Amino acid sequence: MRTPHVVVVMGVAGTGKTTIGPLLAARLGVPYAEGDDFHPQANIAKMAAGVPLDDADRWPWLDAIGAWAHERAGRGGVVSCSALKRSYRDRLRAAAPGVVFVHLTGDRALIEDRMSHRQGHFMPTALLDSQFATLQPLQADEAGVAVDVGGGPEEITERAVTALDRLPDPAS
Repeated sequence: MRTPHVVVVMGVAGTGKTTIGPLLAARLGVPYAEGDDFHPQANIAKMAAGVPLDDADRWPWLDAIGAWAHERAGRGGVVSCSALKRSYRDRLRAAAPGVVFVHLTGDRALIEDRMSHRQGHFMPTALLDSQFATLQPLQADEAGVAVDVGGGPEEITERAVTALDRLPDPAS
């Protein structure tokens, strides 16, 4: 039997991490954790005011997500987390070495359009440019896959499942 991965669904705001994450977790039969729930209130207030987070704001958030991922090692799980920089992913891997990434990618215009239609989210569209400026895509030496966000949620989830199936078993 294949050991389930602990998956971080990553990408800039508006790529669908909160939509795809639970669908992916359901397909894999593992729990889902919403990365935004790990943010301290000060981070949420800062982003809601249109102020990008700096690394000092992100470290405690990443550590909390890393601790969750570590607890799920060998049992699987899916968590959403922007993980835009290599250093952020390195920090997550330091806490949970077997974690893999599903990088949701897409055209900026499509992502901006999706962001402009979402209701009740604290991240304003105005911060999208800073997200793209910060983004360091997955490197060849990082365990993970890039998945295009074109199409509907089920189609994107299917692409993610198929791509994850090609990765080595985390127990090996």
